[in-house]
Amino acid sequence: MSVVLIGAPVPPPGTLQPFGKEYPNLDSFAVGAWWEKKPPAKGKKGGGTPPPTMLVARDQVIAFALYTQQAGVLKLTAQLYPLYPEEAKVARLEVKRGDAWVELAQAPVRFPGWSAHFRVEGWDGSKDVAYRVRHGEAAKFEGLVRRDPTEKESIVVANMSCNSSRTTGARPEILDNLLRQNPDLLFFAGDQTYRHTEHTAGWIEFGLQFRDVMKDRPTICIPDDHDVGHPNLWGEDGKLSERKDNSDGGYFYPVAYVNMVQRQQSWHLPDAYDATPVQRGITVYYTRLKVGGMDFAILEDRKFKSGPFGKIPQQGPRPDHITDEKYDPKSINVPGLQLLGQRQLKFLAAWSEDWAGVRRKAVLSATAFCGAVHMHGKRDGRLLADLDCNGWPQAGRDEALRALRRVQAVHLCGDQHLAVTVKHGIEAFGDGPYSLTSPALVNTIYGRWWHPKDEQAGPNAVAGSPLPWTGDFLDGLGNRMSVLAYANPGDIQDERQRADGYGVARFDLKQDKVTFECWPRFSDSRKGDGQQFPGWPQTFALADNDGRNPVGFLPSVELPAGPAVVQVIAEQTGETLYVRRLVGGQSFAPPVFAPGKYTVKVGVDRPDQRTLPAQEPLAR
Repeated sequence: MSVVLIGAPVPPPGTLQPFGKEYPNLDSFAVGAWWEKKPPAKGKKGGGTPPPTMLVARDQVIAFALYTQQAGVLKLTAQLYPLYPEEAKVARLEVKRGDAWVELAQAPVRFPGWSAHFRVEGWDGSKDVAYRVRHGEAAKFEGLVRRDPTEKESIVVANMSCNSSRTTGARPEILDNLLRQNPDLLFFAGDQTYRHTEHTAGWIEFGLQFRDVMKDRPTICIPDDHDVGHPNLWGEDGKLSERKDNSDGGYFYPVAYVNMVQRQQSWHLPDAYDATPVQRGITVYYTRLKVGGMDFAILEDRKFKSGPFGKIPQQGPRPDHITDEKYDPKSINVPGLQLLGQRQLKFLAAWSEDWAGVRRKAVLSATAFCGAVHMHGKRDGRLLADLDCNGWPQAGRDEALRALRRVQAVHLCGDQHLAVTVKHGIEAFGDGPYSLTSPALVNTIYGRWWHPKDEQAGPNAVAGSPLPWTGDFLDGLGNRMSVLAYANPGDIQDERQRADGYGVARFDLKQDKVTFECWPRFSDSRKGDGQQFPGWPQTFALADNDGRNPVGFLPSVELPAGPAVVQVIAEQTGETLYVRRLVGGQSFAPPVFAPGKYTVKVGVDRPDQRTLPAQEPLAR
């Protein structure tokens, strides 16, 4: 086992303006003479609900920790409270061997941000290992690095987002359910805090709320727009944004602040597929994480996305909100707009071909690839389209969904403050993957509702659903989607009717199925499925994430023994139709969806052992 020391010399912690003279109050509760800072009183300008105090007993200065482990590498972040100038700026990582604690590594406490980062190579992922992080003589935080559950036939993911900072304090009702449900992986899809210019204080607040479940299992945490202080975010490859609404694209807070947020929340993820920063030195983190037989692609669906201002006609009160009922969705689907960007599409193409140790794949990102919402902000706040969702730009949306469909991957996300399950359509209804959008963990920021104007169900409505408006719909951007369930708030002022909660995805690798669950914040998982939002749970065959109808089949291919991988490529365009993990030792007749010639590649962990001559489909 080897240890890599992470960090750089730490600037003086009393630095008053670590983000420059233009932003003297950015992250103010955790910089300068932070011990003298008092949060503004509730209701005053800049106030609201104050964050927790940064003044704690010195044996409590390690607030929480979170980690992932993969391919022999453990990456762990410890988040500390701000330290006094005279205190040591080093944290220590220890593991338990027998009855003794053994120090593995030391790491500098990074400023600004007060996080420490440990990378341990040669990690044995087949064993549960108790760990603790220490600072000074008395401070410590303990947890468990779980073994990779390769033997499990069911991998459970908790899907969460949008944790309102207006509701402070603990989240016992959510935490108790999560501990009982015992997920193998936690996924926080963004907006872990809404404190905007006070990320360190807000991040510590979030960590205190969820540390008792994060400390003992791998956690994926990706920042979204509010985490970096934006109302919305179109990252546009990292350029500088000059508008308060950010609709021109880019980031408007300093690079050092953005990178601090990303470091605190996402450093512990496996190394980025391509770590080259975007413009101005803003870091990236898109990557993959394998847990058991599942392989999760983790996307940054805001970082490369185009901003709408100046690129499309404005057809509503602001560049990203469309209310003009005469508008044509084609008018905003113009050439040159980006969604995931070429770098992430390249990553997904490479990821789709690598199946070493993998049985199934899924994709995780911040927001949904459709606009499954009608009412925004208030019960009568109807919009035709909201460009903040990943339904726009439409061409980029279709490209992204084809990448998911290629490997029959479901999509898990958050951001929309409205829980929905949809089946995406690309060329036709139902031909794309399933998606679960989690509800807001605590929804005191912005209510949303699914409510068709004609109050009618769509074609192919869900038989026997307790919900009136399921079925096939076009969203306001013209995208096809089949709405299978939604969880509208009742009274947004009543915390028990706001539709707060979280999602769960249970991947059954033995039966090749996934079950989506949706749990209200104040439910009790001990009482069974009846505690879920109406319309859930839902179970789907993973193979149905590719819903295209074959026009024919290529000649049968003999598969190698053991797990096999088959890739089918359209000869004319070079497009990969799909890459599938199959049971080896059999024959497989690859389906195709249009006339033409197709190349088939076959292998074990990758489709790299045999390439068959291009062939046309046989008559059905």
